[in-house]
Amino acid sequence: LESFYARQLRLSPHVLGHSKAHVGRVVAELVRAAKAQGLQPGPLALSLRGDFVRIGSAYEQHKVRSPDCFDILVPLRLPPHLEPRPRCAEGLGPRGTFVCGLAARAGWPRRYRPFAEGFCVELQGRSHLSSGLVLRWFQGHLQRCLGAVRYRLQERCRISLSACPGRPPTLHILPCSDYVCCHISMAVRLIPAIPLGDALYLTALPPEGLQAAPAPEALWGLNASRQEQRLLSWLKEQAPASSCHLKCLQILKGLRDLRGQGLEEPFCSQWGRVLSSYVLKTALFSLLLQGPLEAWDERFLVERLEDLVLYLRDCLRKQVLMHFFLGNTSLPEAVALPRFLKEAAPVNLLATFDGPTLDLAAFQLINTWIQAPHIIRMYSSPRYLRPALTA
Repeated sequence: LESFYARQLRLSPHVLGHSKAHVGRVVAELVRAAKAQGLQPGPLALSLRGDFVRIGSAYEQHKVRSPDCFDILVPLRLPPHLEPRPRCAEGLGPRGTFVCGLAARAGWPRRYRPFAEGFCVELQGRSHLSSGLVLRWFQGHLQRCLGAVRYRLQERCRISLSACPGRPPTLHILPCSDYVCCHISMAVRLIPAIPLGDALYLTALPPEGLQAAPAPEALWGLNASRQEQRLLSWLKEQAPASSCHLKCLQILKGLRDLRGQGLEEPFCSQWGRVLSSYVLKTALFSLLLQGPLEAWDERFLVERLEDLVLYLRDCLRKQVLMHFFLGNTSLPEAVALPRFLKEAAPVNLLATFDGPTLDLAAFQLINTWIQAPHIIRMYSSPRYLRPALTA
């Protein structure tokens, strides 16, 4: 496991630091240009707030393999008179996901009608901000601003923007050979985000989660990445300096990806979704708060990794892994939660999967742990290496 981590999973802090700094500079230029070229803020406009929020494993110190993919939230500025309305209790949206609508308040002034016609859809007799229409506007707006940014950055890098229907656009950055010492082509997912306050955001749901949802474009997902980062910072302060909790998460992600190389469809795709990085991170959070943090010292790596595998196995068998922040009353007082999260209905992250799929995932997870040395030797060869199932 130590060799697997050192040779295939561990990132060079030097390379990661250079990549993050380069991504930050390029994204800052693009966001600045997009804000400047946007419509004048007002009741009939969408515009960028002007900042961006770094999220995901690259900024939480548990990314594996290569610092070539990054996630950035780009907050938008909305007209007034839109209020968040949680939708879980009403049976709207995909199972296993907290969804929220942004509804127009009663008696919306007539002067807001152009905005409603351009960016809203009807749900239960009220106008709701459409995630699909906002996403399309965001993609087009960034594309229009790309020319000026590309010219300013031409000595540093080559940049381009790509987009798939229903998904956030991806900014591709290829550094110039004489600019940085780490010549890595990077992909940055730029995610339009609706600020709720208290460092909470709403983002568009992925297309695969909306197939059976009524009025899907009226629904948004909740992003609590900043709360996760605060919890990780608190854990770093409380745990031993040599704590292995993030290393355990990285190794488990690596084993998941290797095991996926030998699985056949349709279960291969399900395996990556059931054991998504978010599910693995949620399980780690829950396990960390169950016992003394001193037990996560580096010398207990194998024991703690086995505990994490067994905990996940039990969650899969019981078909229950609750979202860590929604309605969780057992968090440490030092990790203050916004009221919106405290009062939210709990969500079972595994509710979207059927029993047989979860049972099979539980079996394969234990099998992966038992056969870890064999799987590492077999699927780490160049013949089998391919992009990871889940970032």
